[in-house]
Amino acid sequence: MASMTLSEKKIRLKELQKLLSQYDDEYYQNDAPSVSDAEYDKLKTEALNLEKELSQDDLFTDLIVSKKVGSKAKAGFKKITHPIPMLSLENLYTDDDLKEFYTRIRRDLGLMSNETVEIVAEPKIDGLSFNARYENGIFVSGATRGDGTVGEDITENLKTIKTLPLKIENAPEILEIRGEVYMSKEDFFKLNETQEKNGEKLFANPRNAAAGSLRQLDPNITKKRNLSIISYAWGEVQPALPWKTQTEFYQKIKSWGFPIQPFFETCTTYEELQTFYNKVATKRHAIPFDIDGIVYKVNRLDFQKKLGFIARAPKWSIAHKFPPEQALTTINGITLQVGRTGVVTPVAELDPINVGGVIVSRATLHNNDYVKEKDIRIGDTVIIQRAGDVIPQVVSVVMSERPQNTTPFEMPNTCPICGSILEQKKDEVAFRCTNSLCPAQIKEYLKYFISREGFNIDGLGASGIELFFEKGWIKNPIDIFTLIPNHINDIKKLEGFGPKSIQNLMESIEKSKHIKLDKFIYSLGIFGVGEATAIILANEFGSIDSLKSATFDRLTNIYGIGDKMAMDIINYFRDETKINMITELLNYIEIENPEKIEIDNTNPLFEKTIVFTGSLVKFSRKDAEDLARKFGAHPSSSVSKKTDIVVVGANAGSKLENAKKFGIPVISEDEFASLTTKK
Repeated sequence: MASMTLSEKKIRLKELQKLLSQYDDEYYQNDAPSVSDAEYDKLKTEALNLEKELSQDDLFTDLIVSKKVGSKAKAGFKKITHPIPMLSLENLYTDDDLKEFYTRIRRDLGLMSNETVEIVAEPKIDGLSFNARYENGIFVSGATRGDGTVGEDITENLKTIKTLPLKIENAPEILEIRGEVYMSKEDFFKLNETQEKNGEKLFANPRNAAAGSLRQLDPNITKKRNLSIISYAWGEVQPALPWKTQTEFYQKIKSWGFPIQPFFETCTTYEELQTFYNKVATKRHAIPFDIDGIVYKVNRLDFQKKLGFIARAPKWSIAHKFPPEQALTTINGITLQVGRTGVVTPVAELDPINVGGVIVSRATLHNNDYVKEKDIRIGDTVIIQRAGDVIPQVVSVVMSERPQNTTPFEMPNTCPICGSILEQKKDEVAFRCTNSLCPAQIKEYLKYFISREGFNIDGLGASGIELFFEKGWIKNPIDIFTLIPNHINDIKKLEGFGPKSIQNLMESIEKSKHIKLDKFIYSLGIFGVGEATAIILANEFGSIDSLKSATFDRLTNIYGIGDKMAMDIINYFRDETKINMITELLNYIEIENPEKIEIDNTNPLFEKTIVFTGSLVKFSRKDAEDLARKFGAHPSSSVSKKTDIVVVGANAGSKLENAKKFGIPVISEDEFASLTTKK
């Protein structure tokens, strides 16, 4: 990170913040994460470090990682606001990190060398957090964590869990008990056996099964899933807390009938904490439920109060995560997957192996260079690594176990789907299928076309594309807009497509027919043209017809577009198939072109690189940048010697200092506004 420039750090942070927000939604809302826990934690640590390095002015404030907890409550559920927020925990990963935590606790409490501090250590259950509210001893409501402030109302679903008391004696007037809903490993395997027999979707692991079961709109489904709870914290308690330590809390709620963590110890030294961690880590597979680390909590509540909180987590508690799980298995074959742009990815087909409660049968091999570097062959015994709910990766080959007569893997010359030639362009690692009509590419492109950044047809989704593509009902983007009139009767016969699902599908498709130009450009899938470039092209050309006839010189004169991207854009619109598709699409959709302003080349903003800093009053940052573009300026996120103008709002930070350092003209927000109103 030290080698990154300030501009690169800000770009990287914004990228990380958006990625982590997406991954949070996948994990907390959809119970379908697309990255492993280890990869998520790695990205999160990188983002937190960048947020510490950069000034508040440089942060993408809507998505600040250090202040974010969980994800917004899922649509379809009523919402419940937590009177006391449900925070998350910071993570540590090594013995050195643990020692630093222990030392900090003692230092911040001001303890003498002969004074001790009790720390409760307990396994961290991998489940779904809940909050159960009692009034005068009667259970009245239950909620998920949500974003820490607002959660989903799961009252009726929680009532179906036999281990949750619905009435407690001698309780405070108001009592909120917090904990984790989980599914035992035994019940998880039984559930998946039933799912498989019924031809239904298998759950990736017990956490997904528990979360998916608890978040059913029909409580009768939840009731059949045999969920359990463990309680470990509290929310609002009135009129006063009847305990003074964490261990007293456990004793009290156990007497009320709440299940508590059976494997916890109270430690007073760093060595005791370390011993407990190692003991549980070696026996974790014998524990009847999934755990992903150890949680440490200062025992005394007065000490907790003194230590306090940071933005989204207590300073008196932390989670010590286990390293990624690994296992040995055999590669039975290597298959190839073809993506939207034709990139071919090798995948290892494995002897199924249980890794931390998940049966793993496939592992990504990334690309041909990765396979060659590790010399991965069919028949090899390999170490695979999994730390979440995604396809694992092959870490290494156990060479001593290699069978005789194995041969190195060779990337084939032709596409496994359509038989077309594969090519590897100069300076590229990837092999690509050269047939743009390859069925695999088309299917992946259709998923891209309906994505949030494109047509945003959420009622269809990737699973809908898979289904309708295989049935031959959607073979190109045009088929999406004729799906309902052509196949409505067929769709009604499909399992899972009731009246509500069909209504959602129809409304999503209808809503998508009105689309902004930048989103339409993005949906075309032009190589190298992402969301930001699509916005630039929309503002520059103003219509799809104008963009279709763009010349190389005009494209390369646009700020941020180089020679290669310019040629990719030109070549796209030289493809007769692509032009025909756009022409036909226009029969079904309406494109909203951006407001066209005749750019005055005498305006002081024309062709100037402009940076906004500080808190703006008249505009949001995005609106200010969009307005600047309309007057021919090129907004940038960082100040350099090439910057022409810096617009300063309140509480400006390092960008203002850099502007002064480089002698760059600085103007106020009002002065900027006046430049955009001049005729």
